[in-house]
Amino acid sequence: MTTLRAALRGRSELGVCALLLAVGVLVLTDALTMDSVASVRGPVGPRTVPVLVGGALLVVALVLAVDVLRGPTGPTAPPADEENPAPLAAESGTAEADTAKAATAEDGPAPGPTKAGTAEQPEAGEEPGTSAEAPRADGTAADGAGVPHDWRTVALLTGVFLAFAALIEPLGFPVAGALLFWGSAYTLGSRTHAFTRDPLIAAVLSVVTYAVFHTLLGVALPGGPLMGVL
Repeated sequence: MTTLRAALRGRSELGVCALLLAVGVLVLTDALTMDSVASVRGPVGPRTVPVLVGGALLVVALVLAVDVLRGPTGPTAPPADEENPAPLAAESGTAEADTAKAATAEDGPAPGPTKAGTAEQPEAGEEPGTSAEAPRADGTAADGAGVPHDWRTVALLTGVFLAFAALIEPLGFPVAGALLFWGSAYTLGSRTHAFTRDPLIAAVLSVVTYAVFHTLLGVALPGGPLMGVL
């Protein structure tokens, strides 16, 4: 159990991969077991779009999982030039000379260099024992190392998808889809227009999606109480 936790630490995106994989398998299974008649369906039948969507979900899940397991591959800071330290030392000496001149002009003679083994004096406006690299209050490093991953968002998104799957039959796709779109936007951080603009956009997207699949593509989606209206 400890080894599993250590392996999953910092890889919360694998939860999204598992969710996409499960949805893709469900969509493909439902599409391939769908009853359709070749003479009625035409050139593009009700299976076409679900198969494409399910296949795309599987591909995205696999690509995302590989990317997460590989870890960050972005550019890193170049290592120090140990073989030719002269340019670095020259630049450092120039910067120290400029600093010493400025300190001499303003405050008098510049203090001598800090001896090895002695504590450095805090700079102006800086409290003793603190530095720019001190850890934050949440325990993460200032340079971004050890940033906690948002498992709460992953759990909420999973709950939104499960609620959509449970409500699509009794409420129909237009209502359940609107709740899905709105819940996903709210979970991912949309707060400014969460109860004004976002519900309207979610309702329009849900109705348009239902009309395209049900009317144009012939995919029988549950309409719920709005079946007679739409």
